[in-house]
Amino acid sequence: MNESNWLALAIGNSRLHWAWFKHDNLIETWDTRHLSIAVEHHLPQELLANGLLKQDLTNIPVYLASVVPAQTELWQNYGELNLITIKDVKLSDTYPTMGVDRALAAWGASVTYTQPCLIIDGGTALTFTTVDGQKFLGGAILPGLRSQLTSLKQKTAALPAVELPATLPPRWASNTDQAIASGIIYTTITGIHSYIVDWLEQFPHSKIIFTGGDAELLAQYLHLQFAEIAHQTVINHNLAFWGMLLYRQQKTSP
Repeated sequence: MNESNWLALAIGNSRLHWAWFKHDNLIETWDTRHLSIAVEHHLPQELLANGLLKQDLTNIPVYLASVVPAQTELWQNYGELNLITIKDVKLSDTYPTMGVDRALAAWGASVTYTQPCLIIDGGTALTFTTVDGQKFLGGAILPGLRSQLTSLKQKTAALPAVELPATLPPRWASNTDQAIASGIIYTTITGIHSYIVDWLEQFPHSKIIFTGGDAELLAQYLHLQFAEIAHQTVINHNLAFWGMLLYRQQKTSP
């Protein structure tokens, strides 16, 4: 395997998020399920993008950031593992229990956009993370859209499983599915808007960045409900990978 190839692996609560790099160039990204067995000498083929399958995958470096300890343990015997922790992220004012994925995304955003950033990550958890330069300025965490839907399904006897609509549902719903969608979507989007407005009062020339599995959906809902701030928002799924690249550059620089 050419030493210029390396993999970034961000282990989230629901999936494994992968990026294939050659030197500093991002070639491809993809997602896979959580592992059920340990990885030792070779990477299982089912984890890999098509472009990697024809190459020798023995000892390809893997840079790993994880928020799921049980999944992290499955990589402990992999020879070319580079485990990234919160201590490795070059942001000031982080805290020890902060998720390394949030910190890496903030680090990546601060260097990519070179302006104050609010990162809204729509995953299993919906997180708000703020950064100015390389200083973490705080954030918030709540259940993500799908976690809220799952909670209603699991904790109630009569409420059905509901799919998230592609557009805004009627606010005043006339059936149960729409009522659930309305309650979750409008309260979540109103909350997101409130955080954005407060942030922009402090840093009016900021970038608002959506990332995570529901990034497009959240941005779509927000733009439909609050069109006036659409021009300040972008979608970027690779922020954590840019943070991992920064870590690798610092680790491998002479």
